[in-house]
Amino acid sequence: MSSSDVSTAGSNEMAELSTIDMALEVVTVPVSDVERAKSFYQGLGWRLDADFSIGDDARLVQMTPPHSRCSIHFGKGVPGITAMKPGSLQRVYLAVKDIDAAREDLISRGVDVSEVEEQPKPPGFPDLPGRSYFAYASFSDPDGNGWLLQEVTTRLPGREWQD
Repeated sequence: MSSSDVSTAGSNEMAELSTIDMALEVVTVPVSDVERAKSFYQGLGWRLDADFSIGDDARLVQMTPPHSRCSIHFGKGVPGITAMKPGSLQRVYLAVKDIDAAREDLISRGVDVSEVEEQPKPPGFPDLPGRSYFAYASFSDPDGNGWLLQEVTTRLPGREWQD
C-alpha cells in the first residue's frame, strides 16, 4: 500500500486516530561539511549521540537538542543521508518555553538569530495566555538550513497525547 492509498483528500471524514505509538525520531539535515556541522550543533549545546566513521568515505553523526525526543543526523557516504542539497532543509521548529531566553542563549553562543517576531492570532484561534504559538525567531546553520524558535507556553487543547 502506498501513502496515496490512505488519502482522505476531498473527504470531510476524519480518520480514526491510530493506537500504534509512532514517535518522530530523527530528521536528516543535509550538510556539506560534517565536521563543521558537528561543531556548530555542539556549539548550540546539543548532545552528541553518535559519530560513526566507516573508513574515510562514510560518516554518520547524530545529535539531539536539549530535552528533545527527536534528534537530527547528518553525514556523508551513507545511503540516503546525502540525497538532499545542503541548506535545503527549512522551517524546522524548535519549541521553547521562553523565546527571549532561548534567543539570548544562542546569541551568547555566537549564533546570528533574528529578532523575535510576534504574529497576530487569527480570528477564532483559542484564547491562550501570552504569545504561545505566535512568537518566532530564526537562525541558520553554516549550510543555510533554517531553524525556527517558536514560543509554546501553553499547548492547544488536544495537543497532548493521553496515556
